[in-house]
Amino acid sequence: MGNLDLKQIDDYPEQLLEISCDELYTLFPEPTLLHLNGKRPEPLFISVLLHGNEITSFHVVQKLLKRYQYSEFPRSISIFFGNIQAARYGKRYLDSQLDYNRVWPGTVHKDSNESKLMQKIVDEMEGRNIFASIDIHNNTGLNPHYACINKLDNRFLQLAALFGHTVVYFLTPKGVQSMAFSKICPAVTLECGKSESLSGISHALEYVNAVLHMQEISNEPVLHQDINLYQTIARVKVPKDVTFSFNDINVDILFANNLDKLNFSEVPADTCFGHVQTSKAIRLHAFNDNEEEVGENLFHINDQKIKLTKPMMPAMLTLDETVIRQDCLCYLMERLSYSEINNL
Repeated sequence: MGNLDLKQIDDYPEQLLEISCDELYTLFPEPTLLHLNGKRPEPLFISVLLHGNEITSFHVVQKLLKRYQYSEFPRSISIFFGNIQAARYGKRYLDSQLDYNRVWPGTVHKDSNESKLMQKIVDEMEGRNIFASIDIHNNTGLNPHYACINKLDNRFLQLAALFGHTVVYFLTPKGVQSMAFSKICPAVTLECGKSESLSGISHALEYVNAVLHMQEISNEPVLHQDINLYQTIARVKVPKDVTFSFNDINVDILFANNLDKLNFSEVPADTCFGHVQTSKAIRLHAFNDNEEEVGENLFHINDQKIKLTKPMMPAMLTLDETVIRQDCLCYLMERLSYSEINNL
């Protein structure tokens, strides 16, 4: 991909309020950072469409702009419209692109044009004395709404707990937006269920509006009844040379066709994820925060069944084969105790 310039604007065309996500490119043909002034000058940053097929963020911003079309924002706001070209085609990202949520500062793709663009955004927002950052996403499996953080800091936990009781702390993958912004302000990622979910849109909209009205983010410890905190310990991937399906038996691994029902359930050891359909030596890969492959510690094969070696909580299990290839099968998590939460 050619050079990506950071387009910044301080006003928006009225068509933005009604345009469909797949037509957004006709208004903003390139990644665009919109700055709007509010009563408090320190801006709230919102990233939109880092994945072009996750459209809740776009609907949230449209509704937010309509709400304040004729009144002043409680505080300034900066909105980054990310992978607009992928949104045009309803794709996570295009074949010619890198994943827009893997190219922020800290990425392994630090020499890419996408990464240089994201660095400019972080620098710009740091110079504006940013208040907080919210990155809004969807997922393709059966998951509750939850917030993610990348730093065990009281302000981050307070910001996450405002979205809901379930909070996930993670340190991989690298190059995500929230991790880059966690170096300069409290930052959260919102996981709002599937893209077509109206409840995800309304939940995220009211959350963003609540953060806009905050004078400050409390540094007090969260109460134990206000949060269930989990830490990801591994990202599970299907090796590139292994075929898989949820309904076709002529593959190396046949996964259970309702596998995503295990999301956010604390499942016991020996829980079966799928069946090996070949005599080849087949296994799932799993990578920890140091990108070390630890799959043999987490899965074993017994009677051709792929089973967990110990109790775990899966998240983001999906039945979408494209997403599995582009990203991962799931994450495996463990609960953090209240003492660990407050041992900051």
